[in-house]
Amino acid sequence: MDRIKRFVNTPSLRKSIIGYITVFALLAAGLSIATGAACYRVSERIKNAYPVTWEKYYLTNPDGERLGEGAYISKEPLAMSEKDERLTALLDLVPMFAAPVYSAAAILAAAGLFYRNRLKKPLHELELASEKISDKNLEFHIGYDSGDELGRLCRSFEAMRSALADNFSEMWRQVEERKRLNAAFAHDLRTPLTVLKGYGELLQSNGDADVAQTAATMAKHISRLEKYADSMGRLQRLEEAQPQCCNMDAAALAEALYETAALMAARHEKEVIFNNHIKSAAVAADMEFVMQVYENLISNAVRYAAAKIEICASAADGRLAISVSDDGPGFSGESIKNAAEPYFTEAADRTEHFGVGLYICRLLCERHGGELLLKNKSVGCEVTAIFQSRGAEGNS
Repeated sequence: MDRIKRFVNTPSLRKSIIGYITVFALLAAGLSIATGAACYRVSERIKNAYPVTWEKYYLTNPDGERLGEGAYISKEPLAMSEKDERLTALLDLVPMFAAPVYSAAAILAAAGLFYRNRLKKPLHELELASEKISDKNLEFHIGYDSGDELGRLCRSFEAMRSALADNFSEMWRQVEERKRLNAAFAHDLRTPLTVLKGYGELLQSNGDADVAQTAATMAKHISRLEKYADSMGRLQRLEEAQPQCCNMDAAALAEALYETAALMAARHEKEVIFNNHIKSAAVAADMEFVMQVYENLISNAVRYAAAKIEICASAADGRLAISVSDDGPGFSGESIKNAAEPYFTEAADRTEHFGVGLYICRLLCERHGGELLLKNKSVGCEVTAIFQSRGAEGNS
């Protein structure tokens, strides 16, 4: 009894579609029979309106006299009007076309009702759930509960959402904990480094040459640790930064980009080629983000360029793109995959460079709704920073 009740309440999709098709097929057959019967009755009514005339024949003798009562041997109906002839012909054709028409209508009706009653709600729930997960929103529940296949799918989706929510909560807890540990580490490291730096300066003033040399080496590494602690604190601040877009005159932006590149390149005696493809009058972006990324890219380019660097700036539909290329050795196979990762560097001297420059650029671009793209060219390499404006008025 329970199995019958479950079948009636929540049949499987396969059984459900078979049931819908069966019901509507029987309905189509009934309508076809009823239509045929109705057409037959109307046709007979029209024909009966025209009485039949009988022909009576008699036997005669050679003199032409009739013999006997005679006999009816044929009958002839009266001729129907042209209108009634067309109508009866149409009534004979209607049952032939009614069956396929009713069958097609029944199939469409069965499919429509099956979709509305069995598919529409769960599919809508799953679509909304997918959109919310895409928007990184896991604070929802799928409210479809049924014993059919889509009900089981929705329950599996809900279990996946719950697991994702738990995993993301744990992940964010670990990320926040890591941030706090990094900040505490960077802060607490400065005090002993300051003490060591003071003792190192005292030792360098010692008259013993060996002690002074050892103290100078210690000072070098202490300075490196200070810079490392500063970079950790800086990354902590940048990871929490959010862009504040505002409109900036495009000509002023192009001039600032060129002057910055020319100044930094002049120190390394490198040539600068600047291509301005910004056609709009204003550019919407957080200029602090843009200039920090740009200065990082120029600094890398002039360090590795052989003779020149080339800059290309463009803006359209709220999207600002700045490409910086150089004629240096380009990225190695490992670098082009990992160069934008934190603390990755192939430089032998890590005193000045800790491998956070391109990571900072990538972080700021992503915070600004864009991305950082790296690629090698036939000569040298090219790095493109993309910024997508969000929430600014009058976006270009």
